[in-house]
Amino acid sequence: MSDNPRPQVPAADQTLRILSLLARQPGPMAAQSIASSLGIPRSSTYHLLATLEEHGYVVHLPGDRRWGLGTAAFELGGGYARQQPLARLGRPLLAALSDRVGESAHLAVLAGRDVLYIVEERAPRRPALVTDVGVRLPAHLTATGRAMLAALPREQVRASFPDATALTQRHGSGPATPRALREVLREVRAAGFAREDGKVTPGFRSVAAAVLDHAGWPAAAVAITWPSDGPERDAASLAAAATTTAAELARRIGRHA
Repeated sequence: MSDNPRPQVPAADQTLRILSLLARQPGPMAAQSIASSLGIPRSSTYHLLATLEEHGYVVHLPGDRRWGLGTAAFELGGGYARQQPLARLGRPLLAALSDRVGESAHLAVLAGRDVLYIVEERAPRRPALVTDVGVRLPAHLTATGRAMLAALPREQVRASFPDATALTQRHGSGPATPRALREVLREVRAAGFAREDGKVTPGFRSVAAAVLDHAGWPAAAVAITWPSDGPERDAASLAAAATTTAAELARRIGRHA
């Protein structure tokens, strides 16, 4: 018997191989490269990509003639993350981070245009936050979301936020146009961490750092939140603590991959 039997449903096999290939890449790929890498006929590759695009699992970037993962694929990743390794591996790290800085910490994953919170560690004598486990918030408003969006290819962000209608608001502030979002993400990349002040909950500030997987994609983000009317806190120092925790979580994810 062959060690590699032919799949009983070739189209399903090819579809999953396309998604797996795109997930391993640092950025979108040309259809011809996908076909060549997987040994799938080019015509079949285009048909499969069109079907995946229809369901939101890939996006076509016509200006670059490339294909990347869509929001539905991130939704699947978020579902897996909240069930298994990220929450399990991240919880003790978030608890240690909260103890170390004396503020609340949380871990979130991308779920389409939102972030989904999968771990929250509330610091003693700190109020409950809206970022409870299972809550979804607009990614472009949160520090965790901005940290992850800044780590995505720019084409991917443009495909997810093509116009102002995709940029919902909570308190009448935050980037309201794709151009404004691009400027926010440019500042995140320049600083090396993300921040938000009152965009999610008035009176609270957050900083966050992305957790990058082996391919450099944002698997999650670690954030620290504190009240803006309390003792002055150095955002850069808190961001450094979040970055250290994010790097350790990335290392542990890689070890368990």
